Amino acid sequence: MCYLYRLRPGAEAEYERRHAALWPEMAALLDEAGMYDYHIYRHGLLLICVLRTRWGFDHARRVTGASPVQARWSASLAHLFAEIADADGEPLWAYPVFHHPGRPPAG
Repeated sequence: MCYLYRLRPGAEAEYERRHAALWPEMAALLDEAGMYDYHIYRHGLLLICVLRTRWGFDHARRVTGASPVQARWSASLAHLFAEIADADGEPLWAYPVFHHPGRPPAG
């Protein structure tokens, strides 16, 4: 799955610093929620979040949403974001339009 965030101008360096020093308890929460192979890419102010989940995004959101660790992490980053959800409060989903599975290398 893939979703987007937009940073406020000037927040890029702090956002990168904070994620380079991800709290161990936050990493443990992501594992508990079944989130893995999680990447965040940045292009200017646009953040592109790509991840997989073991039990679906709704399960992951329930687990993280009930956690005081997630609440503290989100509150500590809130001032960096210009946009994180649509008018209904849903993530800014990016929908797939192309996929090429390719062939694995021989050998």
